[in-house]
Amino acid sequence: MTEDDGQAPLRFGVLGCADIAVRRTIPALLAAPTARLVALASRTQGKAEHHAARFGIPVACGYQELLRRDDIDAVYIPVPTGLHAEWIAAALAAGKHILAEKPLTTRHADTLALTATANLLGLTLQENLTAARHRLHAAVSELVTAGEIGELRGVEACFTIPPLPATDVRYDGDLGGGALLDVGVYPLYAATRFLGAGLTVAGATRKTDPARGVDVAGHALLASPSGPAAHVTFGFEHAYRCSYRLSGSEGSLSVDRAYTPPATFSPVIQLVRPEHEREVVVPAEDQFMTTISEFVAQTRGARHQRYGQTDFLEQARLVDHVRVQALEL
Repeated sequence: MTEDDGQAPLRFGVLGCADIAVRRTIPALLAAPTARLVALASRTQGKAEHHAARFGIPVACGYQELLRRDDIDAVYIPVPTGLHAEWIAAALAAGKHILAEKPLTTRHADTLALTATANLLGLTLQENLTAARHRLHAAVSELVTAGEIGELRGVEACFTIPPLPATDVRYDGDLGGGALLDVGVYPLYAATRFLGAGLTVAGATRKTDPARGVDVAGHALLASPSGPAAHVTFGFEHAYRCSYRLSGSEGSLSVDRAYTPPATFSPVIQLVRPEHEREVVVPAEDQFMTTISEFVAQTRGARHQRYGQTDFLEQARLVDHVRVQALEL
C-alpha cells in the first residue's frame, strides 16, 4: 500500500541504535513508501544525535518522550533482547503498534502475555525475524511439494559465527545474551518452517562460557509428529555458517547464506538427485523492506503474512524447550 492508495505512510519511531537498526532497518524504513520515520531515541543521547544527524531525522530525548509523541503510530524496538519485554509493554501502554527485534522476548511466557495484551488492545505486535519473509523459503517449499527430493526425511540447519568483540552486548546475560537467543533462532525457524509446528526436543546440548555466563554454542535434535527430524547447530565460536539442508527419499537440497542475504543477493538452491544436479536461483529481495511492508499491512487489517503471531509464539515455545532440556557442557 502506498500514498497513492489513499492512506498516508505509517509513522514510526525507533527505540535504540543497535547495529542491525543502523545497518538495515532504519535504511529500509526511510526507503519504504508505506512508512515514514519520525524520530529516533537512544539510552545515550549523544548516540541518538549522531545517528539522527546521519539519517536526517529528528531525535527524541529518551524512550519515554518518544512514546509520548502523538505523531508516532508505531515503534521499532532494537534494544538488547533482555529489555524487550519492558519496552514492548511500555509501547503497548502508549498505544503504539510494535515491530521488535528477534526474539520478541527471552521467555515464552512473556511473549504469550504481551501478545495477549496487544490483541486485547487491537495493536499489532510483530517479531522482526526478517529471514522468515524472504521468498527463498517459499521457493524451497515449492520444490519439496513438487516432489523434487521425494518425501522429506529430515532437516539440518546451522547458524554459527566467529567470536564477537569482548564488549559485545550478546555476551551479557543480564541483557538477554547468548548464542541460542541470537543466532539459534534462525535454524530453529528453518526446522519449524519445513517440519511444521509441534516439534519436540529429543536432545540438546549447550556450552556455557563460565566467565560470561552465557551459552556460546549448542545443538538440538528435534522430532516432528509426522516422523522427520531436524538437527540444528548454533554458536559464537565457529567458522561462519548460515545454511540449511533438506534430505528426502530421492534427493536433497541445500541453501547457503540462508538467513541473512544482502538485499541485492540472489540465493541459490542446490538440488541433488542421483541422476542429476541443478541450481535454482531465487530473485533477490530486501527482506527488511518486505517485513516493513507486511507489518504496515497488518496494522491496516491485512490477514496474510509470511510470518505471523502463530509462528513467533511457536518459535518462543521451542526456544524455551531447548534451553530447559539442554545438557550443559
